[in-house]
Amino acid sequence: MAFAEVVLLWASIVATIVAFRRISRAAAWLLVPYLLWVTFAAALNFAVWRLS
Repeated sequence: MAFAEVVLLWASIVATIVAFRRISRAAAWLLVPYLLWVTFAAALNFAVWRLS
């Protein structure tokens, strides 16, 4: 369930970046590190799930 939640969070961040890009490129770029962090968290979560 946690992995599904992280996937939804990832999709929400991507949608926010797309929406912010229309208003301010700087605002969109400032969300990229957060997207990378959530991507890492998703990979870690998936790896733990696979091991169990």
